[in-house]
Amino acid sequence: MSAMTAAAEDLDLSVLPPDYRAAFEALQATAARAAELEEIVKRLEHLVAELNQVVHGKKSEKLSEDDRQLAFEDLETAVAEAREQKQTEAPGDDTPKRKRIARRNRGNLPEGLPRIERVIEPDSLDCPCGCGQMHKIGEDRSERLDIVPAQCRVIVTVRPKYACRTCTDGVTQAPTPPWLIEGGLPTEGAIAHVLVSKYADHLPVYRQSQILARSGIDIHRSTLADWVGVAAFHLGPVVDRLAEHLKTSTKLFMDETTAPVLDPGRGQTKTGYLWALARDDRAWGGDDPPGVVYFYAPDRRGENAEKFLKGFNGILQLDGYQGYNRLTRPDRKGGDPILVAHCWAHARRKLKEVFDRDGSEIAAEGLLRIAEFYAVEADIRGIAPGQRLSARKARTAPLVAAFGDWLQAQRKRVSAKSRLGEKLAYIHRHWDGLQTFLHDGRVEIDSNPVENLVRPIALNRKNALFAGHDEGGKAWGRIASLIETAKINGVEPFAYLKATLEAIANAHPQNRIDELLPWNVKPSS
Repeated sequence: MSAMTAAAEDLDLSVLPPDYRAAFEALQATAARAAELEEIVKRLEHLVAELNQVVHGKKSEKLSEDDRQLAFEDLETAVAEAREQKQTEAPGDDTPKRKRIARRNRGNLPEGLPRIERVIEPDSLDCPCGCGQMHKIGEDRSERLDIVPAQCRVIVTVRPKYACRTCTDGVTQAPTPPWLIEGGLPTEGAIAHVLVSKYADHLPVYRQSQILARSGIDIHRSTLADWVGVAAFHLGPVVDRLAEHLKTSTKLFMDETTAPVLDPGRGQTKTGYLWALARDDRAWGGDDPPGVVYFYAPDRRGENAEKFLKGFNGILQLDGYQGYNRLTRPDRKGGDPILVAHCWAHARRKLKEVFDRDGSEIAAEGLLRIAEFYAVEADIRGIAPGQRLSARKARTAPLVAAFGDWLQAQRKRVSAKSRLGEKLAYIHRHWDGLQTFLHDGRVEIDSNPVENLVRPIALNRKNALFAGHDEGGKAWGRIASLIETAKINGVEPFAYLKATLEAIANAHPQNRIDELLPWNVKPSS
């Protein structure tokens, strides 16, 4: 309680003259508002401190990317609420004031968006001096984003029939336009919307059915699922061609992630896998566009990787999963032995796990040594492969050699059965692959690009829980391949899928299928 409030309780205001009493009450109200603002400021300071902890604090490394984004959203929402409260409850007179415009990320309103102008005229154009009507000398314009919930509409196709009044030679009528689902309910745009909602926005079809029902449109989830299946079938050749295109490269990434699948025979789920095969040469200015294909397999056996990579010869960047070892053998099926580039991010992660748990000084030193490699990579990102290779030979190779000596020395000191010993042994087992990036400027230091492309699969897995069947897992991988490839090429997925499905419905020639690859399609606005 403030001193003024305490004094006010002891003071009998009724003995004061009216003017003094009103002034004292106004002073009390101002003091109360100031106290409220002080509490708001304290709350803001606390929220900003928490936000900084999420962004910069050590604990942020323990959060997944999705967890961090959720933390950002909720904390930023709370900060905005507190700021608005502070703005609204600021002491002062009752005169309406123009709110300060936030300078942080106001968003972007593209020129192509439809604009509806609302002109607000003054109540009167008569000059206050009585000398006549005022003339327009300018105007102020302000733009705000308005959102109308997704609008469903019905496309009515009318085909008039014509006949001759004189003869009876027949009736003429235009043919029905080609549809992806002949005689079906959806347009290609409706199908594309369901695909993007399911595989890009992670909305299972039963939730989409519920959303449509709120607009008065009763479409059962089984019908939506049927649309997805038809689209997956027709998009299959495009995905197959995308995979062929990727495998003509001489350097690719590969990773795998779980894809839970319902096992009807047991009434529960089993663990399937989506194997991501990706190309991303943007870090060194490669000419080939980036792309990714997700192959579904019911298990994680290495023979699946061998099958998916049939026809590929070159360098494969991946983690330390031993199932890939068969790809390096002379008797590899489907191509020459593959040269493996292992991932320093995984090596670092092993040491980080030990350091976070035990505070190991050996793990801490290993982390500092690896950080020196990444400092060089940050300097050479985006330059030509030859320049990257020269910089690595001059700056990184001595650091890696020193790390190798340090690694062997620590393995002699540490028990092989200890937690740290196991992590050091992991790095030792993959030592040759960890040095591949020192001999080719196109190779990355880690496989993070493909790990980023696996993340949307994990998001869909969390929302959809599981695929209903192995065939559903294949459709999942097929459509996700096109959506994610479109996204990393800067192509809007809905516009791409709509244009591609329309082209397929119009019997796009098989010998021109490359025109339907995501980086080649130019959807109309």
